[in-house]
Amino acid sequence: MEIEKYTVSRDPAHYAGWPDVTLTADGKLVCVFSECTHHCVRSNTQIMLIDSADGGRTWGNKRPLTEETKGLAHYYNCPRISTLPDGELAVIVDRIPSASGEGSLDDCVDVLYRSKDNGASWSGPAELPLRGIVPDKYRLLDGGRHCIAAQQYLKGHLAEYLRYSDDGGLSWSDPVLVAFESRLNLCEVCLIPLGEGKVAALLRENSGVGYDCYKSVSCDNGETWGPLVEFPLPACHRPVAEVLRDGRILVTFRLCQGGGCGMGSGAQNFFGALTDRESLLSVRRNDASVRLFPIDYDRSPRPDTGYSGHVQLPDGTVCIVNYIVDDALNVAQIRSYRLDPKELILDAELERCRFCNCPAKRCRRWKK
Repeated sequence: MEIEKYTVSRDPAHYAGWPDVTLTADGKLVCVFSECTHHCVRSNTQIMLIDSADGGRTWGNKRPLTEETKGLAHYYNCPRISTLPDGELAVIVDRIPSASGEGSLDDCVDVLYRSKDNGASWSGPAELPLRGIVPDKYRLLDGGRHCIAAQQYLKGHLAEYLRYSDDGGLSWSDPVLVAFESRLNLCEVCLIPLGEGKVAALLRENSGVGYDCYKSVSCDNGETWGPLVEFPLPACHRPVAEVLRDGRILVTFRLCQGGGCGMGSGAQNFFGALTDRESLLSVRRNDASVRLFPIDYDRSPRPDTGYSGHVQLPDGTVCIVNYIVDDALNVAQIRSYRLDPKELILDAELERCRFCNCPAKRCRRWKK
């Protein structure tokens, strides 16, 4: 399988990270990302936009969505971009007080920018009622329900909350607890609408010991959530999932194995996975089917990678955006990747074994 790699933005004067991408109604890709002083230094931040007219192979000049925050009372963190059914673009980003930083997540405000002309001009920011950091995309669920989600603290541990609106964002529900467990730190949710009122939530576990991804499922369009289940994405940080047109589900994530920090271990592997609706709705880890594949590796002695976004193009190709240090050495850059999801499983059309569903020509049980 070939994965094409391209540079989206590489600027030695800025640390670029936390990108997302969407496909506009006129067939253009718009990538949103954050520029800052450094991952751990947010003395100046700015949210940037950049476009591609050829499916992610080449990218134009970056342009600002927000003001620079040097000297201001806030900074920006992780933007997410969506194309809504009417063609409008929506960018949600967490705005964090400079004085307290992420120490008080109740003071972190999520704001919304909108574009009605495929990203040429923007309105906002409009302050949302959601509090917390690292928001999910601005999503539409079944029946046109609007949904926003972010992470907060509960009893000293990270937890995920959402709010929903049934009147187009004019009013919002009270906070809904998506996931909390006192022995875990659950964050960076990705909500995946699956039809029939079902929504799956994939979550990073942030204790730094390499736990699996965790999953919860709602059967009432996000109003209540079921038990937490381990999902076989090992050592998963920042899962990002989208349903492909053939019904399979593509997940991209950082594989962060935990352990000591010697040799820059931890944030150097960017992975993808294929799964399906049945696996996301399963009630046990062993009932979920997932196929992993590597996308990129950060060679920097101080690696930093694995926050991503992806979209399927009209020809079926998937374009992924990700940030990575690698050969930039002292700053992070944004890369795009193109792959054909049909090439991820070459034997998809072969006869399957009726015992274990593996390719019949390779199965020992089949031969017997």
